[in-house]
Amino acid sequence: MKILLLCMAISLVACSSKKTKEIVEVDNSATIKKDYVVRDASSNTRPGWIEQAEDWAGQNNLNITDSRYFSFETEPKVNREIACNLAKANAKADIAGQITTFISKTLGSSDQGSATIDENNPDIQGLRSYTENTLAEKIQAILVGASVEKTYWEKRQYQAALGAKKDFTGFTCASLVGVKKEFLRKAIEQVQRELDKKTDDPEAKASVKSAIEKANEEFAKIKG
Repeated sequence: MKILLLCMAISLVACSSKKTKEIVEVDNSATIKKDYVVRDASSNTRPGWIEQAEDWAGQNNLNITDSRYFSFETEPKVNREIACNLAKANAKADIAGQITTFISKTLGSSDQGSATIDENNPDIQGLRSYTENTLAEKIQAILVGASVEKTYWEKRQYQAALGAKKDFTGFTCASLVGVKKEFLRKAIEQVQRELDKKTDDPEAKASVKSAIEKANEEFAKIKG
């Protein structure tokens, strides 16, 4: 009987040791220290669209069916006007950069783990190089209809005592930009035409087609 009880106890211990511990997420935001103090701002609260433009737009009744939303925030500048002008001007460049980065990463990647596309193919390498170095400017020139929906600025006092490189005062500005999906699609279609001109290799053309389809789905798909 004692042997039976001992075996049961060992079995219970073994079973309990195999239980997976519950993973608890911890919010560290309160412990993250900034190297500046906000002295003035265009709003009492930092808008959520700066970090989550698309999600914020959907929750605040903006037209996410026909448009995509992006945000851009500047590094600190000497005055507010310069910061906000840069935020508005650079937002379109940032959108173009996001599209080209996505296409570059997609070019040559395998589909669902199937290594049917050779990333070492010189044609594909050339396409990726062209995308990374040239295409962003072309997309920016093609991309029209980008409208600034909102702006937000802060006057920050950076302090060496808080971890900044030196004491200085700077202005940052963020912009929320909406772009019609039809304009995004036209820009991406133009990208395909540009890339198709760069190669006659069937494998490379197939890679371009796949990358463009994924880019359209990522940036310009109409949500039902």
